[in-house]
Order: sequence, then structure tokens, then C-alpha cells
Amino acid sequence: MKSNLKINFSLFLLLGTLLGCASTLHKTGISLERYRSDLDTKSIVVEELIWKYIERPGNGETLLVVHGFGGDKDHWTRFSRHLPKNIRVIAPDLPGFGETSKPEGISYTQEAQAIRLQKFTEALGLTEFHIAGNSMGGGISGIFAAKFPKQVKSLILFDNAGIKSPVPSEMQTIELSGKESPLLVKDKEDFDRLLKFTFVKPPYLPSFLKTYFAERSVANREWNSQILKQIRNEGYVLESKLDQIKAPCLVIWGKDDKVIHYSVMEVLKKKVKTRLETVLLENMGHAPMIEDPKLSAKLVQDWILNGTLNKNQP
Repeated sequence: MKSNLKINFSLFLLLGTLLGCASTLHKTGISLERYRSDLDTKSIVVEELIWKYIERPGNGETLLVVHGFGGDKDHWTRFSRHLPKNIRVIAPDLPGFGETSKPEGISYTQEAQAIRLQKFTEALGLTEFHIAGNSMGGGISGIFAAKFPKQVKSLILFDNAGIKSPVPSEMQTIELSGKESPLLVKDKEDFDRLLKFTFVKPPYLPSFLKTYFAERSVANREWNSQILKQIRNEGYVLESKLDQIKAPCLVIWGKDDKVIHYSVMEVLKKKVKTRLETVLLENMGHAPMIEDPKLSAKLVQDWILNGTLNKNQP
């Protein structure tokens, strides 16, 4: 089945290239990535919002994964591929991002999103699960764990937002100087700058997918700017709630993260009252689950299945 799909996909790529069907190509490329990770695309309506999400079935532990600012559910697609098959994975597009509803006039702060995410889990019938989040999604996941402790079996944070870093990051320094946030993309060429800013080793993207993501980032620039302003005005909400987290917590950080400095881990160590383990990854940027999905999945796998980390890991 998979070999036939690969052959058909290669033929489709050739045909699409000849015909210039960029839109069809990116959809097929993303669909193939999801297929290789055994992820199904689904949707559900929760309080008048249409949520799009991807899910991999499993009869063991459930892992809810939450993307960061400007991201979407497919930030976890390659990561999911490396998890054991019995782990159920659910990756939603948060409201305002990806294919989920984007109504104007509502709050898109991390706390507001955490409350919406809880309604989403209720609608899916999720009672107890592990939750992981990256960047903004990490801030949302941490707030979720603090506000709804009975649902969270463990909390996994990848370079999370919501906490003031003792050492300013490169992005903070840029923004404090009055310049525009490095997370906003001006044009297609500027997308390469964003990739280099976010990753030490940017993941490989076929040219048609790279073009699609660049064009989408430019098109969403003003919308993302409005959401970013709300998040900045919200302040460091997670930091004020760290002592309310009851679930054990795993923190994974890229040492070369330019967006949020890894010194946030020291704040977590001081203020989280429950069991906490940390991993600082050398030569890694802001989104380890994208930059090294295999290693990230192994760390999460050990944590979920064994309740601790394999000490032979970095």
C-alpha cells in the first residue's frame, strides 16, 4: 500500500510541477506526511468554533500536543511518527491558527486559549491525558495544567512561553529596542530569515511546501501581529500559576533558542512544586520537536511510558 502511494505521489509531483499546481502539491505533500505518521484529519464543532485536528489512534496513553505562535497541528506530524504506535496523539489547530475558526473580536490570549482547549478536550471525551506544548503552546499547556489539574497526567514543555527569562533572548532584545518582532514575516524571502532565526538546522522542506508556508506567513502577517499584541499585553500569566501545577513536568529546551532563552528553566525549577525534570539540548533551536523529531519523541516516550527519563539521553 505504502509503496504504491509513494509511486503515485512521485508521479503526481511530476505532473504538478509541469502544470504548476502549487496549491494541489502542498496539500498532497502535507497529506503524505500525515499518512506516513498514521494521522487522520478530523474536525469538531465546539461552542460555534470549528476545530480542525489530526489524530493517531492508540490503545495506550493519550498525548495532546499544542503548537506555538504562527504554527499549526502539523508542527507535530514528524514527531508523532517516532512515538510508539500505542500512544494516541491528538494535535489541534488552535482557534486563530491553521484551519480552525478565526473569529474577530475575541480574545486570543494564552489563558483564553487554555479555556477553549479544555472545552475541546471535553467535546472529545478526554478525561486524563498527557499534554505537551511548544512556545505559546507551552504557555497554554502550562496554564491548562494549572487550571484543570484533574485532567493532566503529566505536562511536557518545549521552549515554553508565559515566563519571564532571567536572561533576555535575542528576540526580546530586538523587540525592546522598538523593532518589529522577528516572528512576523514581511515577504517570501523573509521566510528564510525566520527559519534561520528559529532553528539551528532548519528542517528540510520541498520547494513547493516552503513557498506555500512563506506565502501563508506573509498573508497572515497582520492577523498574527494582532494576536501577538494580545499575548504581549497579557504578560507572563503562566509564571503566576506555576505553584498550581500538580502534574509531574518535563521541560525540554534548545540551548541555542533565540526566541525564548533557556534560563526560563531556572524559574521553573524554583517555582514548580511538583516533580520536574529538565533537558537542555545542544545545537538546538526554538522547536526541538520539529528540528529533531526523533530525539524529541524518544524523550517524551520515556517520560510517558516510564515516568522518568532515560539517563543515557542527552
